[in-house]
This record gives sequence, structure tokens and C-alpha cells, in this order.
Amino acid sequence: MALKTHKFVLDFEKPVVELEDKIIEMREYAQSAGVELEDDIKRLEKKAGLLRKQIYSNLNRWQRYQLAKHPLRPYTLDYISATTSYFEEMHGDRFFADDKAIVAGFAQMEEFSLVIVGQQKGRDTKQKLHRNFAMANPEGYRKAMRIMELAAKFHKPIVTLIDTPGAYPGIGAEERGQAQAIAHNLFQMSHLPVPIINVIIGEGASGGALGIGVGDRILMMENAWYSVISPEGCAAILWKDAAFAPQAAEAMKITAKDAKDLGVVDEVIKEPEGGAHLDIAEAAGYVKESILRHLRELIKIPADELIDQRIEKFSKMGEWKE
Repeated sequence: MALKTHKFVLDFEKPVVELEDKIIEMREYAQSAGVELEDDIKRLEKKAGLLRKQIYSNLNRWQRYQLAKHPLRPYTLDYISATTSYFEEMHGDRFFADDKAIVAGFAQMEEFSLVIVGQQKGRDTKQKLHRNFAMANPEGYRKAMRIMELAAKFHKPIVTLIDTPGAYPGIGAEERGQAQAIAHNLFQMSHLPVPIINVIIGEGASGGALGIGVGDRILMMENAWYSVISPEGCAAILWKDAAFAPQAAEAMKITAKDAKDLGVVDEVIKEPEGGAHLDIAEAAGYVKESILRHLRELIKIPADELIDQRIEKFSKMGEWKE
């Protein structure tokens, strides 16, 4: 059956999408043939609603991982457009180049003048290559830090939107100091004297995510993932076969709920039923509400205390035995 209601459909979504397609066909037939099918349509709509709720309330970790990578999922610029009344993008690291994988600039979100930094993916092949699949080079992390230091200079809060499969692993990136750039950001972000909120909106992979991921509040969208490596990468190492990725996802505990339970993130941001890609405006509304609520709390904390709490927050993460 042709799946009309979505351009891209995941395997677990097919039953409800096929039912929704059937409803569309019945409406079109009823209109063209002049027959009354409203009772049948309402019955199918009720069935589709129940099926949708059943599917999306019982997603496993691999399925949420797939939603995080959905090609129609909103990206950083989508959220900036939907949550701010003004955004002035800034470019370049003043050392090497302007990395298009990271966007950064000054914005206005309700009463807050702030800085937003985020990883940006592309929709089509041309955009993906232009954005380097949201995998930043060292110059991207240096640009991010340059703009964040401007935020500190002008006493502006910082919001970072994290969505990357990882930092770019190319030879050129390593030659230009990829590890040093990320490490520098980790240290500097821990000491910036302004409120910092990190929001994982999609993929939060490895050092690529951490390079803009140190803050006072770490928020994570319901269908995002956060881990040191992808399930496919983990499976390729442990089982020598990426086909074991679903099992790896379960073992790695990569979901927002897992991260919240482990104390890695502070809040899970709700998404529209079925994922953020089904209603970008609603998803952006949830993100904006959460950011504003935390900013209004953090803005009251003195800078010295804010830094101390931030360092303590990250120092307490993890469990170990001697």
C-alpha cells in the first residue's frame, strides 16, 4: 500500500500510517462518489488513534533512536525560527574558517536577549554536504566558543542545541586539533559566568555533543538519544556486526528516560505523539517553555555560585567502585 501521509515511514509506524492512508482514500471516495461514509470514517479514526497511542507509548530504545534520526525531524534552525523573534547569525572562528555544521548567534526569546549555539543538519544531499552532516571540525567548536565568550562579555545567557552523530573524524580535523578544541570548550564552558542551558534535540553523540554540552541545566527531548557511541558503532565493536544495533541500544541505555534516571540530564522535554517531526510548532513550544522556565530560575543565581554549582553537577555524575 502506498503510504501517503508521510514522506518517510519507519517500520513500526507502518500499521498506523496505512490506516491513516485508508481514511484519506475513504474521504476522497466519499466526496467524489457522493456517498455517506462518515460513520465508517469515524470508526477508523478512532481505531487509528488507539493504535497510534499503543505504538508510541511502548517504543523500545532502538525505535526511539530511529525517531531521533528521522529525516523530517526539526533541526536547530527550525527551533530557532520557531522560538525566537530575532536571530543574528555570526560566522567564523578567526583562525581558519566558518564551519557550517555549527550555527551561532545572538537571539531574542521573549524577555531574554541570549546566545544560541547549535549543530545543524541538512535535508537533502546538497545541504547535508554543506553542513557536513552536522559533524563539526575544530573551527566549528572554536567558533562556538568565540560566540559563547561574547555572551559572557555582554552578560547574555547561552542556549546550546545538540544534534550531531559526532565530531568530524577526518585527517584534516585531527591535524587542526579536534581533541584540543573540544577539550578547550569543556573547560571554558564550565567557567563561563552566565547561565547555560543545553538541549539535546536529536542525536547527542560522543565528544561531538559534549563540545557544546556543558551547562547548568541539561534538557533532552523525549525521542532524542545521548551516548558515547551509536548503537551501530557499539555493535560493530562488540559483535563485529552492525546488525546487532537494536541489542546494543537496549544495553547502552541511550534514551532520554535512561539519561534522566542516571542523573545525566535534568529534564525530559515532551514531544508530540509520534515524534517532533509530526508537529514542529508543538515540539518547539515545549522546548521554548522549558528553556524559559529554567532561564528564569538560573538568572537569579550569582555568577560565582552558578559556576560552583555547574562544576559540582558534572563532578557528581557517574558511579564507580574502588
